[in-house]
Amino acid sequence: MSNNSNNNLVPGFNDEKDDSLKINLEKVTGIENSILIYLSGYIDTYNSLFFQKRIAKIIEAGYVNIIFNCASLNYVSSTGIGSFTAFLKMLKPKGGDIVLLEIQPKVYEVFQLLGFSQFFNIKDSIDDAIHFFKQETVVDNTVFPKIFGCPVCSKRLKAPKSGRFRCSECKTILAIDNQGQVFLG
Repeated sequence: MSNNSNNNLVPGFNDEKDDSLKINLEKVTGIENSILIYLSGYIDTYNSLFFQKRIAKIIEAGYVNIIFNCASLNYVSSTGIGSFTAFLKMLKPKGGDIVLLEIQPKVYEVFQLLGFSQFFNIKDSIDDAIHFFKQETVVDNTVFPKIFGCPVCSKRLKAPKSGRFRCSECKTILAIDNQGQVFLG
């Protein structure tokens, strides 16, 4: 895969490079605003800013459904995991999401240790990821806006979409997922 294709998908993507983390982009057919990102190398404290800036550039280019292929990602530090959660915060309000593919056990362990594995959609194959995104769009239209009672003070609240927000009455932070399930945030 030529690095040129990266620039075709996201203008100026290859203006910055880092040998410790190679990033290759591929268009995904069948899902709108979706991109497949191959990560090769590692993400640590030193290159996580480079990683964040590259992915932010992809999101700014309009890609909101992001699939990371992590088969060649050998190591992720807690800072690197922080980058992934930052992307989720950028994507969720835009109706997007992240799927992690072929994640190595030692990398998955870090996600689990930090308690983040539940926030990420971890799949085995590109087909699973495509199926996941195709489902998402259907669910959202029927669930939202969702009216529900705050689990703490019972105030009636309305959620326009999935994500985190605060109860207007008791100020408890709540989270609501794509299926309309409410959790304490």
